[in-house]
Amino acid sequence: MPPGRRVGRSHTMGRMTKVLLKTSAGDITLELDEAKAPKTVANFVEYVKEGHYADTVFHRVIPNFMIQGGGLSANMQQKPAPRQVENEAANGLKNDKYTVAMARTSAPHSASAQFFINTSNNGFLNYPGQDGFGYAVFGKVVDGEAVVDAIEGVKTGNKAGHQDVPVEPITILSAELV
Repeated sequence: MPPGRRVGRSHTMGRMTKVLLKTSAGDITLELDEAKAPKTVANFVEYVKEGHYADTVFHRVIPNFMIQGGGLSANMQQKPAPRQVENEAANGLKNDKYTVAMARTSAPHSASAQFFINTSNNGFLNYPGQDGFGYAVFGKVVDGEAVVDAIEGVKTGNKAGHQDVPVEPITILSAELV
């Protein structure tokens, strides 16, 4: 290998996309793995560029599991997210603590804009998962782990037909490429 080349599971040709999530609880920086999840990263980045994530909330928080956001406003109204992405869960990335993955319905290829950050190692979500597909990891938290931990620890309840909703909304103020 030529000198100066780094080797690692998340390094590809020196280029990693980073996204800064500014939240009401603090900043979280995500590093996205374009090499292993190209379609998912491209889809997520498009939603970032369109400003989709501004004023959405972490609407589902389950301790020792994950925090989910990116699709609902504080009054639990779903934001339109017309683009769906092919499930790339067979990419070798694992649903480990502080990784970011796409949320979806029971339909394997239904992920659009909602995502979740794993707050523990969730191997049962890895490909092939319980449904033959699993949940596609496309990046990881590289700064702001304490913010993720703080969000994970908030008090939750039921709101507008949803469970595990933070009693005090945790808002994504903006998402931007850095």
